[in-house]
Amino acid sequence: MGCCGSAERPKREWKPLEDRSCTDLPWFLLFTLFLVGMCGICGFTIMTGGAARLVFGYDSYGNTCGQRNEPIEGVRLSGLDHTDRKFVFFLDPCNIDIIQRKIKSMALCVSQCPTEELATYHDLKRFAMINGSELCSYELPGHKYPQLPERFEKCPKLPVPESKALPVFNRCTPVDISCYAKFAEAVVTFVSDNSMLNRLIAGVAASKEIIVGLCLLALVLSMILMVIIRYISAVLVWILTALVVLGSLGGTSVLWWLYIDYRITMNETMTKDLRETEEPIDGIKTTEDHAQGLLIYAVSATVFTGILLLLMLFMRKRVALTIALFHVAGKVFIHLPLLALQPFYTFLALSLFWVYWIMVLLFLGTTGNPEKNEDTGLVEFRLTGALQYMTWYHAVGLIWISEFILACQQMTVAGAVVTYYFTRDKTKLPVTPILSSVLRLVRYHLGTVAKGSFIITLVKIPRLILMYIHNQLKGKENACARCMLKTCICCLWCLEKCLNYLNQNAYAATAINSTNFCTSARDAFMILVENALRVATINTVGDFVLFLGKILIVTCTAFAGVLALNYQRDYTEWVLPLIIVCLFAFLVAHCFLSIFEIVVDVLFLCFAIDTKYNNGTHGREFYMDKALMVSHR
Repeated sequence: MGCCGSAERPKREWKPLEDRSCTDLPWFLLFTLFLVGMCGICGFTIMTGGAARLVFGYDSYGNTCGQRNEPIEGVRLSGLDHTDRKFVFFLDPCNIDIIQRKIKSMALCVSQCPTEELATYHDLKRFAMINGSELCSYELPGHKYPQLPERFEKCPKLPVPESKALPVFNRCTPVDISCYAKFAEAVVTFVSDNSMLNRLIAGVAASKEIIVGLCLLALVLSMILMVIIRYISAVLVWILTALVVLGSLGGTSVLWWLYIDYRITMNETMTKDLRETEEPIDGIKTTEDHAQGLLIYAVSATVFTGILLLLMLFMRKRVALTIALFHVAGKVFIHLPLLALQPFYTFLALSLFWVYWIMVLLFLGTTGNPEKNEDTGLVEFRLTGALQYMTWYHAVGLIWISEFILACQQMTVAGAVVTYYFTRDKTKLPVTPILSSVLRLVRYHLGTVAKGSFIITLVKIPRLILMYIHNQLKGKENACARCMLKTCICCLWCLEKCLNYLNQNAYAATAINSTNFCTSARDAFMILVENALRVATINTVGDFVLFLGKILIVTCTAFAGVLALNYQRDYTEWVLPLIIVCLFAFLVAHCFLSIFEIVVDVLFLCFAIDTKYNNGTHGREFYMDKALMVSHR
């Protein structure tokens, strides 16, 4: 039996783009069922009123605003008709629970939010009489507000600030948000001076056009770099190699010079001291230890430099292969320019899914059975019994579907690059190779993508759980437990990165041979093991070059930002706009250069397959580009 139950097959004859068939169909069906479950959760929240309670709001007695309600057993003032009361009003909107990040105040459904500040109970009475909107608890008549003894507990805290209803969600929110200062201070803990915070926010508001312009500049620079990196990669690689060699030689030379100088000085000092006294000197042993330490450092540095020089000598062809792969990757983007738009499509898909996921999560927060809080007397909706596991199901969906979308991007890019590599005459490339790759993915390989993303999910979930436990126990656990937690988190992170790399190559193998995930992963792994030194060189040198590319984009964007913001003489106002711009520039550069990295990895896998099964003779001609052919000789 083969991997995961697949039948053992004879030695594979790689036939790119031939014998296309559906792969991992059971996993596609499983993923489809999982999506049905995700949609079922959304439907459940809508059918049970969770969505309505979130959008229209509900009061502290379990009544949904803007509609007729059914009474709740054991809860007084429930089951009221709030058809004319469409807005949620909080008696003390500034009473915010910092830990839970929610308003702890009693909530009522009212027909109108207070349009002006109400300073006294007579103002509350006048507002109720004129507008018909009673802001105290339902059992208190509006015309008796000033005389009722219950007014201190069941009427809003004075003064009542002017409020406006939030769009869509119908919550009365104070126009002056200064009462949320305490919450803001808790969130922005690194700012101790409110005036500094105000100046930073004012700087962002005043520079919003510049920030948008600089973000667009980062986007343009990233797209340009993906095309021109093939011209500068050789320079960057050889400069890096020269710096490493010179640094090693220089460091070794300095250590030997320090050792010789120390030895000469020590001999002179010892000779002088022995002439002055005939007794043994205690410091001689300490001096010898220092000299011995320097000698060990110098010898270790010499061995390291020697090994490094030998590696550079033997791996110079592999470094040349890395440069050639970067050169060919630049050609891929010239022939397939729409590859540069893949980050946009992926980001759009992820954004739409995340918005949907957050919306359903909010629905779940207002779904369930009404329960009266014995401490506050307020009604809260909570999921009980088996229904509470819906939140966990929803959380797993966030990880699996997000990984699925990212895996679809990898498969799409791999399919387009495979088509480019194995097409001998580049003028005969399909009109839309990327669209063809997407169609092949949708028609044949969604199951493979679902399986690969599920494996990443299985590793990511335990890591996230351990990270949550570590954060919850911060400062409480002992040193041994903290070390074990961090070790487990680190090991799972490394495993996740390795599986991501293997998955990416498995998708490329599937794009070539149309084999299932396990078979593709096994074949790709064998190819990578056979070319382990090449893989190590490409990942080391290539990743560093791409990192330099990211730093270059961030630096250029930051420099342009300094020039653009130079008109503001208050330099403290530069900080937040520049941080925002630099973070965005790094994120954009990472997204675009990650596509470039995928292209390089897929090109290398194709190159390794090409060199393994072809030798350049008649009938077994190479598919590779001339630049790769030169580095192969």
